[in-house]
Amino acid sequence: MTAKEKQGFGLYFLFAFGMAWLCQVGGCMALLQQNNAVLYQLALIVTMFCPLLAVLLVQKAFLRQPTGIGWKVQGKRRFWLAAWFGPAVLTLLGAVLYFAVFPSRLDFSGSWLVAAYGGEMDAQTLRSQLGVSTLSYLLQNGLFAVLLAPAINMFPALGEEVGWRGYMMPRLKERFGLLNGRLLGGVVWGIWHWPLMLLVGYEYGTNYLGAPLLGLVVWCVVCFALNTLLDILYEKTECIWVPAIAHGAFNAIAALPQVLVTPADTYYNVLGPMPIGLIAALPMLAAAVWLTLREMKQEEKN
Repeated sequence: MTAKEKQGFGLYFLFAFGMAWLCQVGGCMALLQQNNAVLYQLALIVTMFCPLLAVLLVQKAFLRQPTGIGWKVQGKRRFWLAAWFGPAVLTLLGAVLYFAVFPSRLDFSGSWLVAAYGGEMDAQTLRSQLGVSTLSYLLQNGLFAVLLAPAINMFPALGEEVGWRGYMMPRLKERFGLLNGRLLGGVVWGIWHWPLMLLVGYEYGTNYLGAPLLGLVVWCVVCFALNTLLDILYEKTECIWVPAIAHGAFNAIAALPQVLVTPADTYYNVLGPMPIGLIAALPMLAAAVWLTLREMKQEEKN
């Protein structure tokens, strides 16, 4: 990178973090102080587009260069399928691993649903009057998350993917190497979420606040794993829509396993069963490390 491009890279982080943190803090304050869920959700959507806006400000306004993002729909079918269905597979594996370690926390009584519906009806009443049970909730929401949600969620996810995987990761890997670049990229992406996690912890696993320091560290580990897999998808296809689909699919499916634990166990969400917990994230982390090491070995061979 030239000296001016390095300045632009620094400006990218300034814009991406500054705008996003303002949106995160503002949205969280609207929710916590005014109970304004609509403004909060709007702030989250705007937050996701801040990295994209930062790229445009740097590349178009400051450097006056093309963004270099791969917009063309291309890439082998297996990478598109991996993007669409891979997050669901990894989420399932993570939940199975978590409950294998903590079988006593597996709960089919519907206590989570009772709490989610405000506690006004017990599980039997929910089932008889509304037709809602743990199994029906998992099937209905699981099918939607796997089949339709990736196509919907990819549009807000695109705002992040353009910034993190399209712009940031190629430059970090060029400067620090493959493994260190992905490690650093995961930490940067994780820290970018910290204001939201600290102010409204339940959006990232209902009681990261119960373990504030551990939760922030675990989130960076999770972000390293997910950042690596998304980066590989972009690397293999040179199409930003592919990691955007995977990101959207992950956002759709990640919270589903929480229906299988009791609200009293929310402290342990820092471990699982959602893939943002340390134990449940292990399949995703193992895949990220294995694929990176294989790439490094291939580079050495070449």
